[in-house]
Amino acid sequence: MNIADKLVREHRLSDTEYAELISNYEDKDLAKYLADEAVRIRKEIYGDAVYARGLIEFTNICKNDCLYCGIRKSNPNAERYRLTKKEILSCCDIGYQLGYRTFVLQGGEDGYYTDERLADIVRTIKTRYPDCALTLSVGERSFESYRLLREAGADRYLLRHETADAEHYRRLHPSEMSLENRMQCLRDLRTLGYQAGAGFMVGSPFQTMDCLAEDLVFLQEFQPEMVGIGPFIPHHDTEFAKEPAGSVELTLFLLSVIRIMLPHVLLPATTALGTLNPIGRERGMLAGANVVMPNLSPVENRKQYELYDNKICTGEEAAECRGCLANRMKSVGFTLVTDRGDYRS
Repeated sequence: MNIADKLVREHRLSDTEYAELISNYEDKDLAKYLADEAVRIRKEIYGDAVYARGLIEFTNICKNDCLYCGIRKSNPNAERYRLTKKEILSCCDIGYQLGYRTFVLQGGEDGYYTDERLADIVRTIKTRYPDCALTLSVGERSFESYRLLREAGADRYLLRHETADAEHYRRLHPSEMSLENRMQCLRDLRTLGYQAGAGFMVGSPFQTMDCLAEDLVFLQEFQPEMVGIGPFIPHHDTEFAKEPAGSVELTLFLLSVIRIMLPHVLLPATTALGTLNPIGRERGMLAGANVVMPNLSPVENRKQYELYDNKICTGEEAAECRGCLANRMKSVGFTLVTDRGDYRS
């Protein structure tokens, strides 16, 4: 049995097997075999449904200085903003009318949003929209903070681990951040009953096939309900400005591998994929993804939440153009649905 067949049969490999498998990602026959298997598995569990999450990027103020990120605290050129509770609720109102039944509050680690402020926003959204799921993506917080937000009604939490290799993590982040703390946060989220999401950039500076293999082994052991991966895209105001972007083909290959490894996972075709390839998200669906996250943020703020260069933020990927997105998904055989899109165990 070759490695690809073993993955399909057993849904797990060793780190050396993952490294060998993904080193052959340019093999078109192999990529097609894994994509076909990924779509078959996805359809068995989720059918043709594509779940849309209404993304609200509510602050681009961040205390961290991650070396790859356009909203890092030391970027003097970032146009900073934060949304008020009223503005966030307005985004939800618009999204609900458009058919979104999951809202994702994503932002930098902005100290203005204390536990009390954020819990109040969460509680209000969940009271106003009891039939909707709420996902938070607001970085590393304390166990007590996560507990308060969970008690306020948050259902899911996205916290990309970025890399499971400690040395690689150090080369992407300032010294005051640590992989150990990131992983502890993920464990805390799991303990508190969140549907937890991890993930990583594909093609980030200094990343090797062995790094990616470590990422896959981590996901295999942690068993997150959600995994977000996308190609690295440089930002002009970071020290990685001249680094090459990550590979779309490798990202698609890894989407297939992750779907086979974690059959029930909620797996987005990310904005970064759509930024590098005009039909990146459609191709993501054909590789095993089943989630899209169109932007519900106020139009005037979308460009300001610039994690990387050339981010698509208006047009067919925007939440207002739900019909356009539905047509895009239909063009590759999938159906955009009005649904919370919960994890199916």
